[in-house]
Amino acid sequence: MEADELLVRVAGGDQRAFEELYTLVSGPVFGLVRRVVRDPAQSEEVAQEVLLELWRSAGRFDPARGSALSWVLTLAHRRAVDRVRSARAATEREQREGRRAYDTAFDQVAEEVEAGLERQWVRHCLGRLTVRQRESVTLAYYDGYTYREVAERLSLPLGTVKTRMRDGLTRLRECLGGVA
Repeated sequence: MEADELLVRVAGGDQRAFEELYTLVSGPVFGLVRRVVRDPAQSEEVAQEVLLELWRSAGRFDPARGSALSWVLTLAHRRAVDRVRSARAATEREQREGRRAYDTAFDQVAEEVEAGLERQWVRHCLGRLTVRQRESVTLAYYDGYTYREVAERLSLPLGTVKTRMRDGLTRLRECLGGVA
């Protein structure tokens, strides 16, 4: 029996016809898939998917449009190309993710180094303030006290603390090059 007639019978649910069709087309299907996919294990998987699709979609075969073998091999080729494209896309995604992870790690290192240098420079500039200015600025900016709380802790009038803070911050800004 020819593949065309077998495929028509498979479309009607004939399992015996599918067995015969399977025997007839499995070799050419696997050969075509193997040439496209190249990987033997992947090729077996794709060929199996094609033959399963053949059983499920045999009703879509139209003998007026071509031979059964051509139709089956077209299914196989499309499925094989889809698998290759899918594998290529997965590889590209993994490579992009790998590059992104590498770039992120590099950026974190650069940021940590930059932050360390900035801390050193701020310490240097704090060292150039008077003891009273440094004390007020440190309590407010490093310990988190409000101006009023700084005044209470130092037992000074609020206006005096504000003046020290303003003068200290002005000197810090000048030392840091106007970036603060």
